[in-house]
Amino acid sequence: MFERLKAMLIKEFIQVLRDKRTRFVIFVIPVFQVVVFGYAVNTDVRNSRMAILDRDNSSESREIVERFTRSGYFQTVERIADERRMTELLNRGDVRGVMVFDAGFGGRVQGKGEAPLALVLDGSDANSAGIVLSYASAIIAAYNIERLSARAAREGVAQPLAGVVLQSRAWFNPNLESRVYFIPAVIAMLVMVVTMVLSSMAVVREKEMGTIEQVVVTPITRSEFIIGKTLPFILMGYANVAIVAAVAVHWFDIPIRGSLGLLAVATGLFLMSSLGAGLLISTISSTQQQALMSAFFVIFPGMLLSGFAFPIDNMPESIRYVTILNPLRWFMVILRAIFLKGVGMEILWKEMAALGGLGLAVLLIAVARFRKTVG
Repeated sequence: MFERLKAMLIKEFIQVLRDKRTRFVIFVIPVFQVVVFGYAVNTDVRNSRMAILDRDNSSESREIVERFTRSGYFQTVERIADERRMTELLNRGDVRGVMVFDAGFGGRVQGKGEAPLALVLDGSDANSAGIVLSYASAIIAAYNIERLSARAAREGVAQPLAGVVLQSRAWFNPNLESRVYFIPAVIAMLVMVVTMVLSSMAVVREKEMGTIEQVVVTPITRSEFIIGKTLPFILMGYANVAIVAAVAVHWFDIPIRGSLGLLAVATGLFLMSSLGAGLLISTISSTQQQALMSAFFVIFPGMLLSGFAFPIDNMPESIRYVTILNPLRWFMVILRAIFLKGVGMEILWKEMAALGGLGLAVLLIAVARFRKTVG
């Protein structure tokens, strides 16, 4: 048995590694993608391009513009003269918003009435618009507090009682960088894509070449055939995790605060579902092109329902129940907890159990279906 399995494994490794395209997919694409995702997938809003429509041109309006620019969240790109130009800039997407100061703004600030300041935002990107609005509100609130304190000091008015001062600290990601949150999840996504696609195509390639029928009449058992087909991709999955984790740690300074052993166990549990899905796809595909299309038909919904980009808590309740059956969801939770929080099995046992249960179920279904197909 071991000699037959050894021969099968050697054949698979030679077949996979001698293909330049496969080597490129295994060793180069993961590094390229994690670097691209690390820089491109960023929900932080910095240097938002703003235009200024200042009909007042007072020292107060200029001070507010200066505060916005100095904050680092806003960048003044143009001072405009009318609303026609404002409409043009927003329609073309050249600016994220326009600040409008009406005539008499400075006088109203000096007086005791309200001084309206219009902030017209491009709401087509609702998430970014909401973040920009929160930044602007914080800047204006700080400006108002300083103005009121200065006026009270000038007029000899007693200072009001001290209010609540919020002192916040962000654990696990002190600078609130979005890449710190996304990159551990990229590891899960890449492992799923590489192992599912390559494993499904490897089995289908045997069908196309007609060698799978030859295997049936050889002494090798179907169990040995399945192990021989999946074990190389298990090792490749671990290689992907190691490569991408090394890039995350040494290139992006993403820490691994948790146990590497727990990371290895979680990866193994996830590979059961990923390779099981690949085997299942191979049983319904006649060509490598069909296998590739079927794999991505599984991968894209899995990504959308994993919490990679969209928080699961924000999804409708019915969809949240569907995500329970998504192994990628649990693997991402585990990876983020190991990388960023450094927690162990005492915290992650539920996620590990869900991941292992789903992986075992998918793998058993795939093996049963594969045995029936080969038979």
